[in-house]
Amino acid sequence: MRTDRHLSERLLDSALKRGATHAEVYQKASRMLSVEVKSGEVEAVETAVSFGYALRVIKDQRLGFSYSTDKNELDKVVETALETARFTEQDEFLGLPEPVKPDAPEVYDKAVDSIKEDEAIEKARLIEEAALSADKRIKRIRKALASFSLEDTLIVNSNGVSYGYPSTFCTAHIMCVAEEDGDSQMGWGFQGSRFLSDVEFNKVGADAAWRALKMLGARRINAIKSYVLLDNLVATEFLSVFASMLSAEAVQKGRSLLKGRVNQKVVSGIVDMIDDGLLPKGPGTRHIDDEGVPTAKNVLIKDGVLQGFMYNTHTAAKDRVKSTGNAVRSSFSAIPSVGATNLYIDSSGKKLSLNEIISSMDKGLYIIEAMGVHTANPISGEFSIGVSGLWVEGGKIRFPVKEAVISGNMLEFFSRVVAIGDDLRFYGSMGSPSLLVESIDISA
Repeated sequence: MRTDRHLSERLLDSALKRGATHAEVYQKASRMLSVEVKSGEVEAVETAVSFGYALRVIKDQRLGFSYSTDKNELDKVVETALETARFTEQDEFLGLPEPVKPDAPEVYDKAVDSIKEDEAIEKARLIEEAALSADKRIKRIRKALASFSLEDTLIVNSNGVSYGYPSTFCTAHIMCVAEEDGDSQMGWGFQGSRFLSDVEFNKVGADAAWRALKMLGARRINAIKSYVLLDNLVATEFLSVFASMLSAEAVQKGRSLLKGRVNQKVVSGIVDMIDDGLLPKGPGTRHIDDEGVPTAKNVLIKDGVLQGFMYNTHTAAKDRVKSTGNAVRSSFSAIPSVGATNLYIDSSGKKLSLNEIISSMDKGLYIIEAMGVHTANPISGEFSIGVSGLWVEGGKIRFPVKEAVISGNMLEFFSRVVAIGDDLRFYGSMGSPSLLVESIDISA
């Protein structure tokens, strides 16, 4: 199923004739194929096709909203949107973007769009086979899954924005279990890209096996203050909490520690944070954001100094700046909020290989799994998180560690980053290289 420009035009025309000052129609059509295998056999094959559209209206400086999956409900959608506008508060900053021609980064891969079921099954088998062949101690596979999707997005508004584009995405995912001497450890692997050739299905399985095997025989350690090395997955989880502080929406609501700190140093001087909606082959790369503003590269933190925030049209109007192209919707049935496209950690300084970072560590914990990072308080920045990983001493990995806890404050934590890896990797819309952080409290 594809989007329908004529439907958008009919909705806009009807909404404006019935009193809306401004109107916008957002459409999303998608198709997905997912395959799960177990013991080399197909466990499940699922195909899904979906379509939905939403109408935003502004009338008397009040916002109205409605949505549907039924093309025969246009009149009802218009009526509901106008009716809801009667009960929302007036907001002088409401508005819709003007048309600006966007760049057109590559976000569509015919190989993903046209993949057949038998090929998808073989990709899923590759993931499982790679995990099982890594070591005889890999005993069980809980899930080996490959998915392939196509989305068609269309945004049309009464200011003249009229833009649509197709995009693709594919993922590989596995959970496996290693067992030895009565000990059992789980490993997880994931990779996603808009392009089929960029997903290494066998490497995902091998990575999951490595994570499980490395943790066999894990022990506890005594409380200590030392270095911690976050692998790129764990570093990305920490970035996802920090990202909420970079939202203009959070800042304007007083829910960000970064409020009032533009042009001030807020993290380590070797840390850059960038959101780039045009990043070549980025998982969140797109032509426009979810209200029709062209995406862009936005340097949010440079050499540790806060440069600015992520904005959509509404938050930009409040601060009298331009939208940064960071309007996002969780689905067609949600109004735009502020979110990342491709938010990642970088550095203008030297980047080290993972082996170089480990070799530089006197004592510390190389964290490969963190539990409950999302429980960190994004307003105060305080966190206390369960972690497991590998103990490093004298520049060498010595033994696996379980049931440790690290605690601190997010701003202080990122201020103590002393080395950045060369292994940037994305997990969804966010990515990070490995990060070495000094003087962190580790408790048992």
